[in-house]
Amino acid sequence: MLIDFAGLDPVLQALLAGCFTWGLTALGAGGVFLTRKMNRRRMDGMLGFAAGVMIAASFWSLLLPAVELSGSTGLAACIPAVIGFIAGGVFMRGLDLLLPHLHTGLPLSGAEGPASPLGRTTLLAIAVTMHNIPEGLAVGVAFGAAGAAAAAGLPYETLGAAVALTLGIGLQNFPEGFAVSAPFAGAGYSRLRSFWYGQLSAVVEPIAAVIGAAAVLLIQPLLPYALAFAAGAMIFVVGEDVIPESQRSGNTDLATMSLLAGFVTMMALDVTFG
Repeated sequence: MLIDFAGLDPVLQALLAGCFTWGLTALGAGGVFLTRKMNRRRMDGMLGFAAGVMIAASFWSLLLPAVELSGSTGLAACIPAVIGFIAGGVFMRGLDLLLPHLHTGLPLSGAEGPASPLGRTTLLAIAVTMHNIPEGLAVGVAFGAAGAAAAAGLPYETLGAAVALTLGIGLQNFPEGFAVSAPFAGAGYSRLRSFWYGQLSAVVEPIAAVIGAAAVLLIQPLLPYALAFAAGAMIFVVGEDVIPESQRSGNTDLATMSLLAGFVTMMALDVTFG
C-alpha cells in the first residue's frame, strides 16, 4: 500500500526525508564493497557538486523563504535571515571548537578541536557526522515550514520545495558516505565494518530533521530564523570543509565546474518542485 506522503504529519515527513538522505549516505558507503581506494579526481568532482548543491539549497530553499516569511518589507525583511544565518555559522563554529575532528586529506597533526587520543579514521568520521547535522536540520526545518505555512495559509514554503531540498541533499550525501568508509577500509578494517562506520556518520540526519521540524511547528515565529539558521550552518560547512577539500588535490577546475553543475541542479530541482 502506497503512503500518502503529503497527508502525513510534517514531523513524520521530516523523519522519512531524513531516513532517505541517510540511506543515500549508506548507498555511497556501500562503494567500499567494490573498491577500497578513492579515485581522487572523481571524489573531488563529487565534492564540488555537493558544494554547489548546498550553496543553492541554502539560498533557494532556506534564505529566500526566510526573507519572504519574515512578515516585514524592505530592509527589515532581511533581519531574521541575517540573525539566523549568523547564528547557524556560529553554532557550527562552536561544534568545531568543542569536538575533536579531522578533515579529509589532512594529516593527523591537522586535527581540530580539543586534543584527543582518537585515531585518524575516527576523527574523520566525527568531522563528517558533525557536518551532517545542518543537512538534517535543513530538511526538518523545510518540512516544518511547509506544514506551518500551510496551516497559516501562507503561500511561500511548499511541500515541493522541501522535497526538492531533500533530493538535493541526498544527491550530495552519496560521495560523503564513501569518503568516510574508504579511509576505514584503507586502514585495514573489514569492508563490512568500514561500511558500518560510513553509514553511521549520517545517522544524525533523521534525528536533526525531527528536531528541526518539531521546533518550527512548536514555535512558529521562529520559522524565518530557523530557515536561515540551517542555511548559515550549511554555508559554514561548505566554506570550511567541502570546497577546500575538493581543491586540495589539484583538481581545481573540475571541482569548480562541478560546483556550478551542482548549483544549477539544485536550482532546477527547487524551481521545478517548489
